Amino acid sequence: MQVTDSQSHSPARTAINIERRFPLDLHQSTNAIGELYELAKRGRWNPSADLPWATFNPAAHAAEVLQAARKVWSRRAWLDYTGLAETPALLIRFCLELGTEVDAKYFLTVRNTEEAWHVESFHRYAQACGGFLDTPVNAQWQPLFNRGLHRDALDAGRSLDGHVLTHCLFVDGLEHQLAAAWLANTREPVAGALLERCLKDRERHARFGWLHIERRAPSMSEQERASLVQTLVEHLTQVEFAGLRCVALASSIDASQDIGELNLVADAGLGAIAAQAEVALFTQYLARCRERLASCGLHLPLLPHPALGLI
Repeated sequence: MQVTDSQSHSPARTAINIERRFPLDLHQSTNAIGELYELAKRGRWNPSADLPWATFNPAAHAAEVLQAARKVWSRRAWLDYTGLAETPALLIRFCLELGTEVDAKYFLTVRNTEEAWHVESFHRYAQACGGFLDTPVNAQWQPLFNRGLHRDALDAGRSLDGHVLTHCLFVDGLEHQLAAAWLANTREPVAGALLERCLKDRERHARFGWLHIERRAPSMSEQERASLVQTLVEHLTQVEFAGLRCVALASSIDASQDIGELNLVADAGLGAIAAQAEVALFTQYLARCRERLASCGLHLPLLPHPALGLI
């Protein structure tokens, strides 16, 4: 399989597992993940019909607030859009790897649908605030969004469990915590209804990651556990510390405009919290994850952030 790197336009090869389907085992091995699949099916929603779009009143907000909100919500659509390629690739990887449980394969099918609902909702909210932005105003952000997660998920040379640890357990858990904080600070009805729906989806996404890793970690060798942790460390230092989800963590990119816009949206109650509040949430969440991972034998070290020091 040959793909093209979005930055260099040079061909890049992804090693794909050879499919070995038989013996075909469709018995549930992780009932809790099976329950997440059932909950997701019962919790389906329609972004067009189930959110009170008609109640949104742009005249209630200053022009600069609406301009900031369209940027904040556009950024959220860009983030969730990565899942439209990454989740199917992860599902294919689970299907190709011999011996992986069927529960995860079922669950990932509904996770992808929920990500599509989020993208549609964020896009529509940005439109209501003045228009969706299809690319970052500051081009320095683009490489962080164009990381080829679908290639990482499919790559047979990379650990499947490492991908789940990083992107399902940690990232989905962080997005769940952020959504909960945004919702708690929201006064505008459409943003509140939207985030309330997303929050339930993201809670399931994060629970899937924890259930998978907590089941798998006890049977791993010390070397395998260390390798998984290193995958997460690389993501944290190269991506999260660069400000992808919490813009105020950025040190190599000038995020001052993004921080100011986020603060405006938070003050207006349009579905956000202040930039420094996001940083505080991130550091607290990271500490809780470190403690819980240690109980699985996964020891995440303190990591140096250019501005915050060891966190």
